[in-house]
Amino acid sequence: MYKIIEKKVLAEDIFSMDILAPRIAKSALPGQFVTLIADEKGERIPFTICDHDIEKGTVKIVVQALGCSTKELQKFEKGDSLYAFVGPLGRASDFVNQDIEELKRENIIFIAGGVGAAPVYPQVKWLKERGIESDVIIGAQSKDRVILEEELKKYAKNVYIATDDGSYGFHGFVTDYLRDLVENEKNEYTKAVAIGPTVMMKFTSLLTKELEIPTIVSMNPIMVDGTGMCGACRLSVGNETKFACVDGPEFDGHMVNFDEVMHRQDEYVDKEHVCKCGGNSVG
Repeated sequence: MYKIIEKKVLAEDIFSMDILAPRIAKSALPGQFVTLIADEKGERIPFTICDHDIEKGTVKIVVQALGCSTKELQKFEKGDSLYAFVGPLGRASDFVNQDIEELKRENIIFIAGGVGAAPVYPQVKWLKERGIESDVIIGAQSKDRVILEEELKKYAKNVYIATDDGSYGFHGFVTDYLRDLVENEKNEYTKAVAIGPTVMMKFTSLLTKELEIPTIVSMNPIMVDGTGMCGACRLSVGNETKFACVDGPEFDGHMVNFDEVMHRQDEYVDKEHVCKCGGNSVG
């Protein structure tokens, strides 16, 4: 059993949990994920590792309560325990194995859509701890949906906020803000990392291809069981078939066939409405 050491509400239906899992905390790297099962009748749910503390032996995840399983998880409080918590899984971000001196010559911008700020955070933090500062764009529907802004400001060179309704920061999508930073503010980026909803990553990748900025995307939103067995996270990257959970979750955004991924996601819509709790059938 894995005890919940801390729980914090970040926004409506979005919360973080610090889980006691010393062995995972000791091994976790940016880009990796965990799979949890809330109780003995629960399903497997993959979550990107948002942060970890080796001394405390804790791993932080950020959850958006949309489906049955995540809504059930939302009922758990500090002091409760999870049935299973497995990881770290998946491949770490490529830059973890890159020469630090080469990394210092990069000018990286991270683009986070919604809860995508959670997997962006450990990457920005890892880089800063090695003397490398990066820019971050956080996109959200409105001001009250922006998460981890202050946490990211501790490690990023600049944190830019874009809201769909203009209630906070830049009025527009993250793609609008990125274009503004490059074309009007004359920022020159050597690499982009985009993490968020699939449609957001698609249009960000289309823009960065136009702007000639190499781009990495994290396909964690399409993972279901985290083992490669269910096939839900199958995707085409160039001419190859990959599975997000075992081959990724990070891939070249200019090579991913997003239309194929989004079409497969649409196939689950009818099943989502069958869920007894009124939400999605998957977390």
